[in-house]
Amino acid sequence: MNHISASSAEAKNLIMDAMGRLVAEGVFPPEPLPVFNIEIPADRTHGDFAANVAMVSAKALHMAPRKIAEAIEGALVLEGSSFDKVEIAGPGFMNFFLAQKWYSGVIRNVTEEAADYGKSDIGKGKRVLVEFVSANPTGPMHVGNARGGAIGDSLASVLQAAGYETEREFYINDAGNQIEKFGKSLDLRYMQLCSDKGQALMQQTDSTEALCKAVYGDCGNTEDFPMPEDVYLGQDIIAHAKNYCDQFGTALSQQPEAERRKALVEFALPKNIQGLKDDLAQYRIHYDTWFAESTLHQNGSVKGIIQQLKDSGYTYEQDGALWFKAEALGADKDFVIVRSNGIPTYVVPDIAYHYNKLVTRNFDRAIDILGADHHGYVPRLKAALTALGVDASRLTVVLMQMVAVMRDGQPVKQSKRSGKALTLVTLLEDIPVDAARFFFNLREANSHFEFDLDLAVEKSSSNPVYYVQYAHARICSLIRNLAEAGVPVPAADKAALDLLSSPAERELIRQLALMPAEIETAAKQLDPSRLTKYSVDLAAQFHKFYDACKVRDAETPELRDARLLLCDATCRVLGNVLAILKVTAPEKM
Repeated sequence: MNHISASSAEAKNLIMDAMGRLVAEGVFPPEPLPVFNIEIPADRTHGDFAANVAMVSAKALHMAPRKIAEAIEGALVLEGSSFDKVEIAGPGFMNFFLAQKWYSGVIRNVTEEAADYGKSDIGKGKRVLVEFVSANPTGPMHVGNARGGAIGDSLASVLQAAGYETEREFYINDAGNQIEKFGKSLDLRYMQLCSDKGQALMQQTDSTEALCKAVYGDCGNTEDFPMPEDVYLGQDIIAHAKNYCDQFGTALSQQPEAERRKALVEFALPKNIQGLKDDLAQYRIHYDTWFAESTLHQNGSVKGIIQQLKDSGYTYEQDGALWFKAEALGADKDFVIVRSNGIPTYVVPDIAYHYNKLVTRNFDRAIDILGADHHGYVPRLKAALTALGVDASRLTVVLMQMVAVMRDGQPVKQSKRSGKALTLVTLLEDIPVDAARFFFNLREANSHFEFDLDLAVEKSSSNPVYYVQYAHARICSLIRNLAEAGVPVPAADKAALDLLSSPAERELIRQLALMPAEIETAAKQLDPSRLTKYSVDLAAQFHKFYDACKVRDAETPELRDARLLLCDATCRVLGNVLAILKVTAPEKM
């Protein structure tokens, strides 16, 4: 239940009812009611909610704001509401103060809803597809993919918590130029290993890593085996070539180059894709669908999209190429969709893919998590969808800025533990998965982010994920110790929750009440970083409460039990937030 939104709406309704009575009594003229706001004051001494209705109504009602506020206050009926008093401040602000029963109701609600507390139904009946990472399958995932994975996966969880029917998807770029480059690279390395020198090296070494060092050292870009610029030079390419040699020998070297490339790609690509799946699973990411670009070519979707774009009237021919009139539909410039040699450009399969998402599979909304370097690509893609008769607003692209990984205040290029280039896998060798997922969600996607590896492993309150997890573990320890002493967590209907009236207790309860609103806002803004910030704030509020209010040694058993139930509710909410982020909630630390 969203207590904050419900109470804000209740305050607005109380004001409108009061003004209706004042109009009926002739105190106010029958003028249209201006739009007014209900806000949460930064200073809690100014109430729990503040309304500016008196100020915005002054002109229409021809009265001083304070006189309007006084009249409304006199007509308010608070009995049975969530509020116990209203005060007028300054020129006419109306400050509403929540009643004690509201605070008790929040704790009961958390206890009753348990693991479902915080969830919403604002997305009920809507199908959303979140596509993220979609790393090139020709090599390992880099640190940017690690940030995109944490953001995309957590965003999908946020949308699910908000009631959306959400699916996660990885788009496999298994066609086009990068696969051609992959095949060429594999073929060159395979032929290198099939040479007399390559065979001798393979016999001398007993591991792939040793062979990679030997190849780079003795026959990499050297006179006897020069490597062109348009190939992948990673050690993974050499490893694939060696594995093929180990399994099938050198017979393929006698076949035509095109056949060699095809066989090597068919051998290596599935292994790379499985590697992506395994690495992402280690990162706690599991997709509903792995969508292959090649299927769009095989089933005729790419050709079909080209014909549909022609039929739309938004194409023209120039210099033998087929162009799309993107500028006419709001993009920065027109672009080629079919080259003069008859081969479609890379954007055509992307158009076909998004048409598949929004039309063929009929998702209500498609969300892409992409690098900030795609900013010019997005309006072109949306222009093409518009030409195809698709409402382009159904596609939302979250642009993600680069991440700088730091250690000792300096940029990091390789893993400290393995000494290898810093990828998703090597990152997780240096820091826990919990820290990676939490840290990458500390900032909005469109903000630049410095990932501090030293802080991520630090066991102190300076480390935000440790700080939140410690709060959860601290509560679990308290509950466990009291249970062993014969004091279990009481049932919500047995606890004297009205005793929880101190500022520290109320502030903690208010923080618990914010979770449903935070999930709804995070879903609307597509910003899971709201939940990491919320969890840090909740942990801080709990520590303040725990320092100010005794639990085990409370003044009375009734107050002890009420505070214990508040601690249990806080533990539940912390656990719920961490579950959405797929960060563990330890019971001991």
